[in-house]
Amino acid sequence: MDELARIRLGGPVAALALEDGSFVFGKGFGALGVRSGEIVFSTAMNGYTESLTDPSYVGQILVLTYPLIGNYGVPPDFESDGIKIEALVVSKATEPSHPRSEKSLSRWLEEYGVPGVMDVDTRMLVKKIREGGVMGCAVQVAEDSGEVDVKSLIEAARNVNYDAKVFEYCTYKEPLVYRDSGGKTVVVVDFGVKKGVLDAIAAQGFRVVVVPGRLGADAIFSHSPKGIVLGNGPGNPAKIHYGIKLAKEVVESGTPVLGVCLGHQLISLALGGKTFKMKYGHRGINKACRDLITGRRVVTLQNHGYAVSRESIEGTGLRPWFEDCDDGVLEGVMHESLPVMSVQFHPEGRPGPRDAFYVFKLFQRMVEKDGACW
Repeated sequence: MDELARIRLGGPVAALALEDGSFVFGKGFGALGVRSGEIVFSTAMNGYTESLTDPSYVGQILVLTYPLIGNYGVPPDFESDGIKIEALVVSKATEPSHPRSEKSLSRWLEEYGVPGVMDVDTRMLVKKIREGGVMGCAVQVAEDSGEVDVKSLIEAARNVNYDAKVFEYCTYKEPLVYRDSGGKTVVVVDFGVKKGVLDAIAAQGFRVVVVPGRLGADAIFSHSPKGIVLGNGPGNPAKIHYGIKLAKEVVESGTPVLGVCLGHQLISLALGGKTFKMKYGHRGINKACRDLITGRRVVTLQNHGYAVSRESIEGTGLRPWFEDCDDGVLEGVMHESLPVMSVQFHPEGRPGPRDAFYVFKLFQRMVEKDGACW
């Protein structure tokens, strides 16, 4: 209790429990309350505002490995309309010192009702995730240590249902014209798409229309698209049955298709491939990949906990395009005869490197030539 009293003197108390029974106290910031989700980590040194607003993090508690978070406050660099993570865990949250900052990280979290935990050993947590894999987690930020119920938090961590949290998620509730750059119409299918992906497509000169994936193929083709992008999003791809069905219909239409992250997985599943849950996933802005067609190495932005099995795409018409340089995980495919290509990483590189932005250029060429160049 002496340790809890010391923490209380410095501000709200924070507690974090894992499904393996581990439990730690720290200092709280952001909002008061209890939240639960899968605990994951990212190695990114910057871009926390983009990460926290990335819909792919829905249902997850994010640990950032960089020791000081919040230095540049909260500039308006968002990937959606608000914070999407369940809770944030950092070694130390700092006050901002940057001309673009609009508020502190703590105030921003508080506005969205998201608890923050600091003054905990994030290295220990990352080691646990790397050794034991992604697991359930629950956190609580309270004014007083007496409000913390250790047993209840551990139970909450053991009862996390990630799939239920992300069922049929989308960023936009209704179809809309995101941006009209005067060119051909490209429909971006929304399973939790980032603004960075939409902006990258618009930068190719297209008229970009966003359609929520739950509306189905008819809603997509009602816009007479010359190209279709299956976007990123959260969830276990093998359980997003409506998305797999939609991907199959889109591919079979002969319309040029690009899949990004979740979209890549749905395309592979639709054509007969299989996906698997990774032990702790790839999350960061420094993930090296190899382009198997050109031999080029690119540093990429990644955020995925599932991957496509390389062996499973044999006989599907898909062939490997990218692979991770560290562990060999399949990071992209292209179809042998259809105008279809997809990547597991986020080629827009926001935040992060733009090495792989040429993926959008290849998609542009495919659309402009009605898939003939493929």
